[in-house]
Amino acid sequence: MTRVWFDTPLETVATFWRVLRRDGVTLGFTTHDRDLRFDGVNHRSTPGMVPSAIRRSADLEPDSAEVQGALSHDSISAADLALGRFDQARVLIGLVDWESLDSHVLYRGAIGTVAEQAGEFTATLQSRKVELLRDPVPRTSPSCRAAFCGPGCALPGARFDHHGIVATCDLAANSVHVTTAITPALLVGGRLRWLDGPLAGLAMGIAALDGTALVLDQPLDLVPPAGARVLLREGCDRTLDTCATRFGNAVNFQGEPFLPGNDLVTRYPSPVQ
Repeated sequence: MTRVWFDTPLETVATFWRVLRRDGVTLGFTTHDRDLRFDGVNHRSTPGMVPSAIRRSADLEPDSAEVQGALSHDSISAADLALGRFDQARVLIGLVDWESLDSHVLYRGAIGTVAEQAGEFTATLQSRKVELLRDPVPRTSPSCRAAFCGPGCALPGARFDHHGIVATCDLAANSVHVTTAITPALLVGGRLRWLDGPLAGLAMGIAALDGTALVLDQPLDLVPPAGARVLLREGCDRTLDTCATRFGNAVNFQGEPFLPGNDLVTRYPSPVQ
């Protein structure tokens, strides 16, 4: 039977919120004065974190919510916020009975923007209704629109993943030299995921090569130690030739390389001389 909340003069109810980061880390918090464990997640007591009013509507306008509080836990630090560990993390906000541990989710969404000032942070949340504002119709393009080894590509990601060890790091060039068995040129356009060190769990794109060093698309704010492990994903330039000759996957190519462009519309007949 579904529970009716706040139907008695005195309720043993607290607020909880759960953050599911893109690197696989799940964090739970509650306004109760002690930790609560339910749904397989330990929710830490954080009375200083206060969720604002949650606005929910029946129309297609996105619901709004906001969470603010002090940086009172190592799991929410200024360094992690600056590194983007909480960007686009999934968020659940709801109610929990601290005696029976019954819970009910009031809000589902994702973290949009995070700001930190004077030891406090504010996170603006985006509800799942934001997805309704996206254009579901794909636009034609000469290059492939599918993410490499993602939906539509159909190639297995494990086949193109390679382990490596960081040898050196150049902060000025924003590049790292990695010892790996794969040819570095095949990694351009791919991804590097840190498995060790202060950047563990974060993924960065491989934008180019500087000799044999991998130039990353995000700044290296922290120096990864030599010997740190990384997981490398090969890259794809999204052309039909690469898809057919290198990967043998032209049947799943998500592009229209032979479709005439807009210049065809501006053409007009010329008189025969």
